[in-house]
Amino acid sequence: MKKLRKFLFLPLLILLAFTLTACGKSSGNVYQKVKQSKQIIWGVRADTRLFGLTNVKTGQIEGFEIDLAHALTKQMLGKDAKAEFVTTTANTRILLLKNGNVDAMLATMTITPERAKQVTFSKPYFPAGSSLLVPDKSKIKNVKDLNGKVVLAVKGTTAVDDVHKYAPKAKVLQYDDYGQAMSALKANQGVALTTDNGLLAGIAQENPGYKLVGGVYSNAPYGIAVNKGQTDMIDHINQALNELQQNGTYDRLIKKWFAGIPGFSLKGVLK
Repeated sequence: MKKLRKFLFLPLLILLAFTLTACGKSSGNVYQKVKQSKQIIWGVRADTRLFGLTNVKTGQIEGFEIDLAHALTKQMLGKDAKAEFVTTTANTRILLLKNGNVDAMLATMTITPERAKQVTFSKPYFPAGSSLLVPDKSKIKNVKDLNGKVVLAVKGTTAVDDVHKYAPKAKVLQYDDYGQAMSALKANQGVALTTDNGLLAGIAQENPGYKLVGGVYSNAPYGIAVNKGQTDMIDHINQALNELQQNGTYDRLIKKWFAGIPGFSLKGVLK
């Protein structure tokens, strides 16, 4: 009878061992992995001017977040460590993390309660918030000036709700992408284009004759995201961020990418 019980339970023990092994692989310690490999795979944007944009001449992705990823990698793992990049879009950021395609996501990702249920965020690394882009000669000074006027935005962005909150009498026209929205602004279909200040800075750099006004009228900071449970990884990212801010590297990168943008205030960003 004992031999029969042993025979019956053996397959169950094997199945349990296999399950635990599989779980261990899928929920392994990411920090220990990157520490051993001396490499961090970052999810980044390749379509966002100033933050991460592919240089058509070199084929390389360039921007503030790319430089920050390189700096964080070396700060965390040593000068011989390397940063590798996987490009993402707004819709695939969390999916790439969940699938284990990247170790961390550094891709203009606003920290929100909804996202925090799926991923773990670092401390904010960029104080993003909704702002306004207007022609140089515009009389619009801040978000309250939009009441009774038409403002342009992109579908699905937090700026749409922000405008309704701070300028309830404004009419918001929504477009599929920033190219369409900017074309509408140039055609005088609205008095201002609204979205995150960092994104507007990139649009302003590409379109002379336009400037940011009014600072930010909402608080929507960007954070680095890792998969749930990766506390070691996020702790070391936060520590590295603090060190880069203390040793001046962070401010140097901010000035490199955002200094000289019309209407963009470095004061609220520099540490």
